[in-house]
Amino acid sequence: MNKTWKLIIPVVLSGGLMACSTTGQTPVESDQKTNVEVPKVEQPQTEEKENAKETKPAEKPSQPEVVLKAKKTSDGKLILGEKEWVYVPGLEQNFKARVDTGATTSSISAVDIEPFERDGKDWVKFKIEHDGVKSNEIALPVQRWVKIRQSSADGTQKRAVVDAWIQIGDLKEKTEFTLADRTHLTFPLLLGRSFFKDVAVVDVSQVYIQDKHK
Repeated sequence: MNKTWKLIIPVVLSGGLMACSTTGQTPVESDQKTNVEVPKVEQPQTEEKENAKETKPAEKPSQPEVVLKAKKTSDGKLILGEKEWVYVPGLEQNFKARVDTGATTSSISAVDIEPFERDGKDWVKFKIEHDGVKSNEIALPVQRWVKIRQSSADGTQKRAVVDAWIQIGDLKEKTEFTLADRTHLTFPLLLGRSFFKDVAVVDVSQVYIQDKHK
C-alpha cells in the first residue's frame, strides 16, 4: 500500500508541474511587424491639350509701296509730265500748265492787253486772269509780234510775244510767251517746244512730276 502511494504521488506531481509549466507560458509577440504592402495605384497623367492655336505675331498692315518719280534725266535735263505746276516769280503765283509738244511757243492767259511805246520800242500792258482771279497790271517790252490764224474765225490775229521768268522744280528759266485770252480754257498757261527743247524732256504718260513751288 505504501509502495502504491509512493508511485502515484510522483506521477500526480509531475502531471501538475507539466500543467503549470504549460499554462504559465506567456505568448511572446514578435518584434517584427507584418508589413502589408498596399498596391500602388498609378494616377493617370494629365495631358495638356493645346487647345489654343499657335499665336502668330500680329501682322502689320501693308503700306502702299511708294514709287519715286525720276525728276531729271542722266544728263541733267528736267523730266516733265503732261501737266505741271509753273511758278511765275514776277507774280509770286503758281499756275497749272499743260505741256504741249505740238505747240511751238508757250502761251499765258492775258486780258486787258494794251500796246504802247516806250523809248521808241513796243511795249505792252496786260493782266493775267484765270478762274476769276486777276493779277495786277504788268508791263513788258514786246520781243516780237506773231500772227495767229484761228480755226473758229476768219483772218489772222496779231499777238505780242514777251519774255518772262518762270520756275519749274528747281529750274528757273526765261522763256517767250504769247499773250492770249485763255480764260475759257482749263489751263492758264501752256508750255511749248521753245521752252523745253533744250532743258527738258516730256513724258506724256505722267503728270505733275516736278514739285510745286512753296
